[in-house]
Amino acid sequence: MTEDTPHPAPVKILLVEDDDADAKAVRRAFKSARISNEIVRVTDGIAALEVLRTTTADALTEPFILLVDINMPRMNGHEFVSELRSDPKLSRLIVFILTTSNAHYDLKTAYQNNVAGYIVKEDAGRDFLRLADTLACYWRLIELPVGD
Repeated sequence: MTEDTPHPAPVKILLVEDDDADAKAVRRAFKSARISNEIVRVTDGIAALEVLRTTTADALTEPFILLVDINMPRMNGHEFVSELRSDPKLSRLIVFILTTSNAHYDLKTAYQNNVAGYIVKEDAGRDFLRLADTLACYWRLIELPVGD
């Protein structure tokens, strides 16, 4: 970065996860890894779309990364990501799937929807510490677009 280059805004995380224990574990992992990025949590795809499409002060400002579970009520993770990709304003969002499923169908479907990564919860490390470390490295190394 040069002096003329603006410093990147802190990356926010939209956690789309219906399981309270997993959501708490993700937050604890970030705290343990001393990652202070804001985490906004919703419990399903419909609620996530409401957050992403709102124009109120509660709107999630860019840049941000989405962590999305697959098995959720009302709208599952695949349906949610498919809806994102069909919306011109949301289609370029960075999505990581965070799931218990290691089924080939789920993996294939996720990557067909252009996710940035597919993380099986049990592979994310004890208490999701490896997940926190991986995401911290990702947003430190990757240039993220801000705005349109």
